[in-house]
Amino acid sequence: MSEPTQSDPTYEVRPVGWVRSSLTERHGAPRQADEGAPAARIDFRPELALAMADLRPGDRIVVLTWLHRGERDVLSVRPRSDPGRPMQGVFSTRSPDRPNPIGLHPVTVVAVHDRAVEVDALEAIDGTPVLDVKPELGPPSTR
Repeated sequence: MSEPTQSDPTYEVRPVGWVRSSLTERHGAPRQADEGAPAARIDFRPELALAMADLRPGDRIVVLTWLHRGERDVLSVRPRSDPGRPMQGVFSTRSPDRPNPIGLHPVTVVAVHDRAVEVDALEAIDGTPVLDVKPELGPPSTR
């Protein structure tokens, strides 16, 4: 396998939608959904309405976001910003600061509208770009 070079390819992504949330600041936002994250809405681009047509209340989905306020030059952090914990490489943490700040958020669909879905608990802040939405898959026996 060859070493990466400055001419490595880059990839352009286009948001499929945006998070609408009562969370407006990164500081003070829950770090995980089960730490008090509020319900939120995902507004989809109008031309992508057909892509969300089969989402239903109760569906478990994984929302992939671009953590647009994350710092991309951070390679190690103290988990949970705890000064008592040792530094760890970001690939072993869920820090929003990382080379490609992609967030993964398992949520439950609460309601579906023409171009939006409401979800139960999402720790992403208002205006966070949504890159994709995928079903959460369980063991084959539950699909």
